Amino acid sequence: MNVRVRGIYSTALTETVADREDLSVVQASDAIADRFERSFPPVHADASVEPTSDRQGVGVAGDPEAVATLADLLADVGRDTLVWTDPAPQDAVFDGRVTETLGSGAVVRLDDGVEGFLPYDRTDDRVEADDRVRVQVREPAPPWGSNRAVLDTELGFAGALAELVRGGSTTRGSGPADIVDLIAADPRDGWGVRWGHLSDDAEFDALADALQAHNDRAESLEKALADAPDPGETVGRRWDGSATRWIWFGRESRFALDERRRDVVPTMPGHHRIKAGDDRASAAVDFAEAICGSTDGGDGDGLDFPFGVVTRQFGPREGDSVEIGHGKPDGRYISLGRGDVAASDPDGTVTVSRELSPGGTLDAIDEPIEAGDVAVTKFKEGRWWYATVYRDAEDRRKGTYVNVCTPVEVFPDTVRYVDLHVDVVKHGDGRVERVDDDELDAAVESGDVPEDLAEKARNVAGAVENAL
Repeated sequence: MNVRVRGIYSTALTETVADREDLSVVQASDAIADRFERSFPPVHADASVEPTSDRQGVGVAGDPEAVATLADLLADVGRDTLVWTDPAPQDAVFDGRVTETLGSGAVVRLDDGVEGFLPYDRTDDRVEADDRVRVQVREPAPPWGSNRAVLDTELGFAGALAELVRGGSTTRGSGPADIVDLIAADPRDGWGVRWGHLSDDAEFDALADALQAHNDRAESLEKALADAPDPGETVGRRWDGSATRWIWFGRESRFALDERRRDVVPTMPGHHRIKAGDDRASAAVDFAEAICGSTDGGDGDGLDFPFGVVTRQFGPREGDSVEIGHGKPDGRYISLGRGDVAASDPDGTVTVSRELSPGGTLDAIDEPIEAGDVAVTKFKEGRWWYATVYRDAEDRRKGTYVNVCTPVEVFPDTVRYVDLHVDVVKHGDGRVERVDDDELDAAVESGDVPEDLAEKARNVAGAVENAL
């Protein structure tokens, strides 16, 4: 039986399913394929496992035999795993009665003690209290949540390969012929097929199998509706739809899932417990584990620091604003202002652009600061220097100032370092000049800069001077 698995539990559950000979994972995400170092075919799924919106557990829907097998398997994850059967399962069709109209939709009584929610944009007709409606469950809801199942008056069956809609039209393929003309299946009379987002990657046989599975369900639905009482006589379920069960994972179960995930990919303690919290916590877990997966422990010099991961998660990213935090050896902190991030590269380089206010002169370059002058600075994480190029409104280079400093740290909101006084300047006419060695010597004399640090600064300045 083929199973589609999605969401924050997908790695652990894919590993769990992989131990069963009677179950196969299909339609896996690229991330799962990379982690398991194998491909998962885009073929029809007999059942799907999806996380609940609150991440407390998963919903399992599909073929009754596949759902029962999966539910039994997941019930054994931990002693605090609980399983419930949904009275309003995926794709089930009900004749219901509108009991209340709200701002965006109507509450519909489906059966004794069972309600659903029909959004107004899911029906072509205006609905009022006490109206009778025939509806299909589009999005079932877990029993521990406060939301009702989402309903639709359009009958159909969704899928990643194909969607079948009663009374709908068949969409054309992207090639010269309709895909339907090329596969060994046709949509059932009175139904239209819309191709899913995975259809471009699937073989024709897989598309035919998916369409035929929908056709079989459409036939079953039509027979059930033909034998059903007229809409409006009574409320109740008219077609069973897909078997649907809800699996709630308790804390112990989440830690058990951590162990299964850890067999596949680096997993921090409490992975699923933390990700079940909120979006920010979930992102933080991804961040921490990306670091664990990108280093084997490091060599102590910071060269394997995952800069790209850090900036993707927290910034600075292109378009952000950062402050240039210019520290002094005597402990003072001077802000050189804020600039716009023009580029942020995974290698640790961040390009910052600042428009200068006219007045005064450029330090050591001895050029006046005029309206339209721009400073473009390239910082690289871990580098002992950074360069700023000054240009005027006509894009003429006024000069380049290379600041020698402690290794640059590019934080989300601030680029931080301590200035080591000695700098190298390249003037607009090409002349190169090394400046402020005397200030570095004075800092050493005062005890603000250790001699070995000063020696490093001098060596860096020499290398930069030779390069320019």
